[in-house]
Amino acid sequence: MRAALTIFLLIVTLNMTAESSSHDTLTVTDTPEKEGWFKRMLRNFTEIDTNYVEPQHYNWALMLQGTYNYDIYRLSSKGDNKQTVTFAPAPTFKVGPYFGWRWIFFGYTIDINNFNVSKIKQEFDFSFYAAQVGVDLYYRRTGSDYKIRNVNLGKDIDTHEIENLSFDGLSVGITGFNAYYIFNHKRFSYPAAFNQSTMQKISCGSWMAGLGYMRNSLEFDYDKMQSMVDHRLQQPLQLDSGLMFNSVKYYNLNASVGYAYNWVFARNCLFCSSLSLALAYKKTRGETADEDKTGFDFNNFNIDGIGRFGIVWNNNTWYAGASAIIRAYNYHTSRFAANNIFGSLNIYAGFNFGPRKGYKKKKL
Repeated sequence: MRAALTIFLLIVTLNMTAESSSHDTLTVTDTPEKEGWFKRMLRNFTEIDTNYVEPQHYNWALMLQGTYNYDIYRLSSKGDNKQTVTFAPAPTFKVGPYFGWRWIFFGYTIDINNFNVSKIKQEFDFSFYAAQVGVDLYYRRTGSDYKIRNVNLGKDIDTHEIENLSFDGLSVGITGFNAYYIFNHKRFSYPAAFNQSTMQKISCGSWMAGLGYMRNSLEFDYDKMQSMVDHRLQQPLQLDSGLMFNSVKYYNLNASVGYAYNWVFARNCLFCSSLSLALAYKKTRGETADEDKTGFDFNNFNIDGIGRFGIVWNNNTWYAGASAIIRAYNYHTSRFAANNIFGSLNIYAGFNFGPRKGYKKKKL
């Protein structure tokens, strides 16, 4: 049985000085007459409008979560004989409990689909959701358990014999981060949709702007791919030179702009939809299969995208819901293109306990 120990942090709005708009609760914390510059900066940084957003009432949380990870990689040539190959690994589903104190969560998950799989996969995703800013960190090493999902090797060429076959000649590594600023942060709450630390009381949206960086390494055994084509299709068919490379490394710097909206469609129920488009400057280095082995490199701009979606029911004690983050990255040269879509879907249910100071009693 293969188990993965996952530790991730969900940073929530601290709400050090926010006051409840309801008459039956005490304020979270009274603002002191004198306070240090750091506390004052932190208080201003996390300030919210409690007419729109309800702060967290509890210190502790217990949750059960299932995570579904997916990854699609599409390679294509741009020569006269355009060819494309789409790879995707078998989906993975992990489940396990999480225990949290305020903004720190610890969890243990088990991959229930691959108890006896020896191939090593490493996946780490960390998201920081505060009132004013957010950060996504991700680290993925896919292993070599891809399958060929779709192939186009030319007009009138039947490729169904090689579709859905396992292919261990592809390995992908991705490391990166995205940081963004939420302009309408006092009235719009990302944490309400993605870590249940606040509650959105009135529907509201916000524009966002951010910066990001990603490093992508791609190892592709074109000889193994050519051998599979020759064996399965049993006809002389040469892979296009645009697909004949050994390895490529991508470096990506991007500036993004996007919009997010929290829709409170029923009492204690929220749906969040968010989309950001990024103008990305990318530099690639790799080794082609050309005889001179000189390789190639290029500088160019492309458009990438990040989508975040969440639906949650939360009455401030009990909560349940689902959330998804989808990232799409595109790379293009005069002879080669790669398109990668990867992300995760979380399904969870849990409860909060241990009231915070200011919520232990109610006014009569």
